[in-house]
Amino acid sequence: MNRPVSIADASFLADPAFRRVIAAIELDGDRARVVGGAVRNTLMGVPVDDVDIATTALPDTVAARVTAAGLKAVPTGIAHGTVTVVSAGRPFEVTTLRADLETNGRHAVVAFSRDWIGDARRRDFTMNAIYADADGALHDPVGGIADALTGRVHFIGDPAQRIEEDYLRILRFFRFHARYGRGALDASGLAAVVRLADGIDRLSRERIGAEMRKLVTAGGAVPALTVMNETGILARILPGGGSVPRFSSAVDLSVRFGLPLDLEMRLAALAVDRQALADALRLSGRENKRIGAILLWSDALSARMDAATARLAVVRAGNEVASAALLLAAIETKIEPSADLLDLVRHFQPPKSPVTAAGLIAEGYAPGPALGAELRRREAAWIAAGCPAGPVNGD
Repeated sequence: MNRPVSIADASFLADPAFRRVIAAIELDGDRARVVGGAVRNTLMGVPVDDVDIATTALPDTVAARVTAAGLKAVPTGIAHGTVTVVSAGRPFEVTTLRADLETNGRHAVVAFSRDWIGDARRRDFTMNAIYADADGALHDPVGGIADALTGRVHFIGDPAQRIEEDYLRILRFFRFHARYGRGALDASGLAAVVRLADGIDRLSRERIGAEMRKLVTAGGAVPALTVMNETGILARILPGGGSVPRFSSAVDLSVRFGLPLDLEMRLAALAVDRQALADALRLSGRENKRIGAILLWSDALSARMDAATARLAVVRAGNEVASAALLLAAIETKIEPSADLLDLVRHFQPPKSPVTAAGLIAEGYAPGPALGAELRRREAAWIAAGCPAGPVNGD
């Protein structure tokens, strides 16, 4: 394999905002190099989201230099060496080279360093430890280029040691494979994560939830979740485990039917116990409510997969929830929805309901439970009739 020695054509290297950050830091013999995702993604042909920078300059020095250059310095993680530099309104995380003095499976006590190789060896995966100078020249202390190009998610050095430094790397192993991996998971890494799976219990639910959100939305989520399920790791994260077959079917059918499949839709497909999933992943109220709506309307459509129920789902919960619900109902009932139903949940835009509380009060209904019940009954009848224009009577 011919390994590239440069990423000089990467667009972020020519970005004036990036160039200003590098110019501000590289004074008095200090160096600054791009590291991690921007380099990895460029090599793999994946869009670059963030540009992180490693440097020999100390955090206080970085902050002083960029401030003197007219940039904004935010001490987002200065105790661990990170200063967020804002240039042209965009953030760049700048972190001083580090060595671990002490690790406890969650956080590290670090010392600042000028050793690029030592900084690389403390990172998680080889593909995340490739550095690039501002001109694009690559530095590859741990063989990350070859792994990035072949889609091999490979721990740096001893996998067990890397995991014991931070047990979140168990989930990151699966998440990175789901996003960047090709073929089977690395055997030595998989053996280590299974052996050390008890470490998951030491992680906060917030950290676990953040990783799982990224994992389930990755392109390779199905094979990664399948292995997690087979090895018992998924059951450690989600009480009762997860329905990986249903999740897999949802991914397949979303492509076939042309229906969207966002985070909440994927979690609804995976959930065995919705509240347990919400607690385990520390879902927000909005996420939990949306998953609940998907499952509610999935049950309704499983009972009656017809236009009236689908329209009601759209009116009450919106097109995306109705689409996800129809997809899950198709999996549950093993009945393929008609083209008309698929078109309805995707595109139906109901007119404003002519059924109003004011109208019912004008008919003689008094405010209270009876009025609310009649309002819901008439609106359901209007929806079942196809949401026609014009007044709605009490029939």
